[in-house]
Amino acid sequence: MKKITDMIRSVVFNIFFFAGSLGCSIILLPALFLPERKCAQVVGDFYGGYMKLIEKYIMGLRLEIRGIENVPASGAYIIAAKHQSAFETLKLPYMRNLGYPAIILKKELTRIPLWGWYPARMGQIAIDRGSAKEALDSIVSGCKKKLEGGRPVIIFPQGTRTAVGAKKPYKAGLAKVYRDVHVPVVPVALNSGVFWGKNAFFKKSGTITFEFLPPLPPDLPPLQMMEQLEKTIEEASDRLVAEAQQK
Repeated sequence: MKKITDMIRSVVFNIFFFAGSLGCSIILLPALFLPERKCAQVVGDFYGGYMKLIEKYIMGLRLEIRGIENVPASGAYIIAAKHQSAFETLKLPYMRNLGYPAIILKKELTRIPLWGWYPARMGQIAIDRGSAKEALDSIVSGCKKKLEGGRPVIIFPQGTRTAVGAKKPYKAGLAKVYRDVHVPVVPVALNSGVFWGKNAFFKKSGTITFEFLPPLPPDLPPLQMMEQLEKTIEEASDRLVAEAQQK
């Protein structure tokens, strides 16, 4: 019965998701004239609030946040998050208690009519993934610019969404940024893929958990930092996935 209910909910949710994203893009047009950080705040509060409503009341999805006390109270830092789903890309950049961090996204998303105008104005870091070297250079330069301006950034160290149970290597881009900017890295474990799979039309109701783990200091050797980061995120994410699957 729950499976059938979730399938119906998914259909209705997707209608509200796409129609609502278009509607919000039209309503928020005046925000494009605001400064970068203010635009990110206005769009984050309005669109993020809309998404929270339809996730909760239509799809039956809730978000539990753990360990928010591990996020630095001030200054720039890197949020290095596990990436299992589109869900975290719709949540992390719009979190007020993170200061609306800049996120790395595919440049082709900025070419979406109307909606694509917002990432650039919000100061998101758009990269062209056609060339590995150009993409890496864009990530490093874009993150350095934001971090030096005091704005946190979100990096998905594996570079792409990874299905629950799948293993993909952590890429060198984060190590290069970390080496150059000397800011702490906050690992984020999650279990979103249990409920909202990669490219999945049908989703499952339940509670997704984001867990912010103790930050890694800014002065570790980059390779050591990456080893600690991967171990920390993978072990915590496996624990959260197991916890969700047992319910």
